[in-house]
This record gives sequence, structure tokens and C-alpha cells, in this order.
Amino acid sequence: MKKLLTSIFFYTALTAFAFAAQPEEQEIRNMLDERDAEIKELLGPKETEYTQEQRNQLKDIINGVIDFGAMAQHALGNTYDEISEEQREEFVSLFATIIRDNSLNRLDIYRAEVTYNDIKVENNSAHVKTTAQLENVRTPVDYDLKKKDGDWVVTDFWVDNVSTAESYNRQFQSIIRQRGFDALLESLQRRAARSAS
Repeated sequence: MKKLLTSIFFYTALTAFAFAAQPEEQEIRNMLDERDAEIKELLGPKETEYTQEQRNQLKDIINGVIDFGAMAQHALGNTYDEISEEQREEFVSLFATIIRDNSLNRLDIYRAEVTYNDIKVENNSAHVKTTAQLENVRTPVDYDLKKKDGDWVVTDFWVDNVSTAESYNRQFQSIIRQRGFDALLESLQRRAARSAS
């Protein structure tokens, strides 16, 4: 009888854990699904011409789930801890501007049909594996997320198994090694200025 009660206890505990974990995964999927639906609705048919207001709306929706601070820190690597708070704030702001502008370079990709392959949640971190299919082209698109102030935010995304943050990290570290952080900041300022013009 005691063994039976012990077995029931462990079964109940494991079942409760499974059901507790499920809402986190569903919450993440719902968040990404809602974002995808909003983007597709605003995109409209192929070859649609967009006003500047619509382009700004698309930027907001596409990038609204991204934690630019976390992604910028990853992209800058150890250098992030070596610069001043003022420099960090400027770097994060410039980095966010560039990411937001780059997100409009290939709008057709947001028309792709998305299949969720796996969502793994561990404490306050998660990794999502998806496949985006546009016509006959299938592209793996994955997301790293963390829970921040009660909401899930994206800290990095991978396209064709290439990390966005790590790609920028390689570019930035190359500039820093050759010319220093100030040169990197100036380069980002120029890129951001071109985007604003």
C-alpha cells in the first residue's frame, strides 16, 4: 500500500510538472504566432508599396519582441564590460537602429509559412526551433528567449543555423582589434545616419 501511495505521489508530481511546463511553451508560441499574424496582415499582397508610416509599423512589430540590450551585449562580447555606461547606452541605441532597419531588407521572408519543430523551456530561458517555408524554399529559423519582467523576449535569432548576435560579434571584434572601439562606434553612427536619411 505504501509503495502504491508513493508511486501515485510521484506520478501526480510528474504530471503536475508537465502541465506546469506546458503553459510556458504555449505562451511563447502564442506570442510568436500573434507577431507573425500582425506582420502578414500589414504586409498585404506581394508587390505592395508601403508608406513610411507602414514601414515604421512593420519595424515595430517585427522587432517589438527583441531585447536589444541583451543582443547588443552578446554582439559586443567582453568589450561590453570594458566601456562606460554612456558608451553602452549609445552602442545599444545604434545597434537597435541597425537591426530594425535591416529587418525590412527582405520583407518577403515574413510571408513564409512557419512550422514549429521544438520549444524547450528551462527556468527563465527558452529555445524555439522553426522552419519558414516560402514557395519551395525551407529555411531554419530559431530563437533564443528569456523571461524579462514577466514577458518572453528574444535575445538572439538564428537563420540557416547562423546566429545574428554572433555574426555581428565577429564583425565588431574585427574592427575593435584593428582600430579600437571608438572606430566601431563611429562606423555604427554613420550607418545609423544613412538609415535616418
